[in-house]
Amino acid sequence: MSDKFLYALARPLLFSLDPETAHNLTLSSLQRAAALGLTKGIAQPRPDPRTVMGIRFPNPVGLAAGLDKDGAYIDGLAALGFGFIEVGTVTPHAQAGNPRPRMFRLPEANAIINRMGFNNGGVDAFVANVQASQFYQDKKGVLGLNIGKNASTPIERAADDYLHCLEKVYPYASYVTVNISSPNTKNLRQLQGASELDALLSDLKDAQQRLTDKHKRYVPIALKIAPDINDEQIKVIAGALLQHRMDAVIATNTTVSRDAVKSLPHAEEAGGLSGAPDFEPSNKVIRGLRSELGDALPIIGVGGICSGKDARVKMETGASLVQLYTGLIYRGPALVRECAEALRNSGAS
Repeated sequence: MSDKFLYALARPLLFSLDPETAHNLTLSSLQRAAALGLTKGIAQPRPDPRTVMGIRFPNPVGLAAGLDKDGAYIDGLAALGFGFIEVGTVTPHAQAGNPRPRMFRLPEANAIINRMGFNNGGVDAFVANVQASQFYQDKKGVLGLNIGKNASTPIERAADDYLHCLEKVYPYASYVTVNISSPNTKNLRQLQGASELDALLSDLKDAQQRLTDKHKRYVPIALKIAPDINDEQIKVIAGALLQHRMDAVIATNTTVSRDAVKSLPHAEEAGGLSGAPDFEPSNKVIRGLRSELGDALPIIGVGGICSGKDARVKMETGASLVQLYTGLIYRGPALVRECAEALRNSGAS
């Protein structure tokens, strides 16, 4: 029985539950299945390796951060055939996030609104989860660790939180993502401003060099940015990325725009909108970045990928790799293989 058919059976039950409850149930069930060896029958994408950031990716389709904030379900998610898995966002100290309900489905638009607020158990628990995973222990693949700041940390002290997390996760990451683009932590997107971004990237690169010397291993750092930026802001961000020799940029996070869903139930809920309505806004940012960056820096494209065709467009727009999130909720694990197949021979190296 195919995973596509199984998900078609499971989806009505999952969609009858509160979105966050369904989210947690799905991940815990997947993790238990992996522990019992029940996921071995899931069909895997054919190998299609790509080298990006100096890392060899088994295929170009990854999991975006946010699905597994604590790194507690890595082995279950690894069974779905991703070329890389990104977990987090993690903060220095545990925080509950925003009050529930804080996640809303917009099925008519293949979209989700969330205002989770970096709910996680803190970086020490996160690192322990990563270390405990078979995926990490057996060095089975590429693992991205996504870091952020605590809601209680003043924005002018944000760099302290990022540096603290970077120090903690560095030994265990294939690459580290710096999330300055969630709309659900107050003032966080201010860090995309010219002076703030320059100071933060300078601090991060200094720390990266120190940690490289300490651990005798270079771990690339990617910056995750928002879709809600104009052409001038894209130029500023691209310039900073080049100036500080960042390793990659992830475009993009969720959008605060509601133009594409304003007539739908839950459309006015606060938070970030992901899924199909984020497809074109993220593509616009990717195009702008590629125009400014040329081939100097890889772009990881995320936002609204709900089909193999969407993944292909994301790559044609300028991405070197893609990541999935909301599309998985609506399409299930078969989407991973569909996208991987659609991207075969698209710039393999």
